[in-house]
Amino acid sequence: MIDGHDLREGTIRTRVAHPWLLLLGIIAIGFLLRGPIIAVAPIVGSISEELDLDASQAGLLTSLPVLCFALVTPLASFLIGRAGANAATTITILGVALGTIVRSSGDTPAVFTGTVLMGVFITIGNVVVPVLIRRDVDPSRVGLVTGLYTSALNVGSMITSIATAPIAEAFGWRTALGTWVAFAVLAAVAWLGAVGPRAAMRWGPIRPAVETGAIETVAVSTRPVDLARTAAQSSTWRSVTAILLALAFAGQSFSYYGMTAWFPQLLSDEQGLSSAAAGSSSSIFQIAAVVGALGIPILASRAGVLPAMITLSALWSTIPLGLIFAPDGWAAWALLGGVAQGGGITLVFMIVVQLAVSDPHARRLSAMVQGVGYALASVAPTAVGAAYEATNGWTSPLLVIAGGIALFAGCGITATVRLRRRNRR
Repeated sequence: MIDGHDLREGTIRTRVAHPWLLLLGIIAIGFLLRGPIIAVAPIVGSISEELDLDASQAGLLTSLPVLCFALVTPLASFLIGRAGANAATTITILGVALGTIVRSSGDTPAVFTGTVLMGVFITIGNVVVPVLIRRDVDPSRVGLVTGLYTSALNVGSMITSIATAPIAEAFGWRTALGTWVAFAVLAAVAWLGAVGPRAAMRWGPIRPAVETGAIETVAVSTRPVDLARTAAQSSTWRSVTAILLALAFAGQSFSYYGMTAWFPQLLSDEQGLSSAAAGSSSSIFQIAAVVGALGIPILASRAGVLPAMITLSALWSTIPLGLIFAPDGWAAWALLGGVAQGGGITLVFMIVVQLAVSDPHARRLSAMVQGVGYALASVAPTAVGAAYEATNGWTSPLLVIAGGIALFAGCGITATVRLRRRNRR
């Protein structure tokens, strides 16, 4: 985190008194941004049975938040620009808590209303966290903090995947879903501890020196700035590198959500596992992501971003190809693919921070990349399922996922090559 003056061109930076509190805040927010929506998956059968939902309606409980990620991202970016990163983060925490409570408080209308509320407010969090990292984290530690954040996304998902079903068996599915408001409480405590109540509630796009919270010093760079170059770099939709990065994230997200939705069913069909065994076995794909999320910043810092992207592309390809040609090795392919998906999202967010030339640009770039990515991801479960129904086998669905991985690899590698050339100028 910022433990000294930051004199990057044309910026004003602050020094945070207790950077470890900010780190804890970012990690706690990571738990909140995925765990509560993944909690539905282990108990969707119980929810469907009690509320008399058909398969398509039940599927909306997991696909609606991802659709919100795509549709609400532009509005989230606008809100962050008006409210400021601190207020937007506070709104995220309170909004997800509200959605969690509503979802677990009633019948079908409440369940779907709460799900949409959660999706909307989680979208704000998705966009604002990369802005916080760029604003408040020392450049030398961006990779580490980004890795810890994306690890928290997967750990939160793993916790709710494992614990929700036993809680539902003991106390009912409403209590099980409501339990995860605890993530919001944890995030609120950590966030308030990091920036203080006054800064957390402050509204408006305030200078970093005011907005960051625990301020010690302010430094202003007096070095000349190439305004033409900065303006060109700070565009989003006119930047080829930014578009390539958005498409890479689209491929990453499509592959992740396609695998997450159908991997348990594949294991049941191909390996003869029960539903419970298939669900727990497929968690390897989620758990291994922590290794990728924490390992890829180290690889990128030592070998470079381009070798890291090439390595992730190769690892990602093992899961569809391995399951097609050597399905009995599914555990190894899930492990390697899990490392790749955890490292992939981490590397994309690292590149977003590197590509951004200012905090407003980081906000717009984060919104663009995630908006495009989640738009494609929202159709992944349907596309993979349609391929499965059409062929009554798993080769075609896995080739659909391989197509997403090819998009990630091709656009990601090209984007990193362009970024490296820009940095050498």
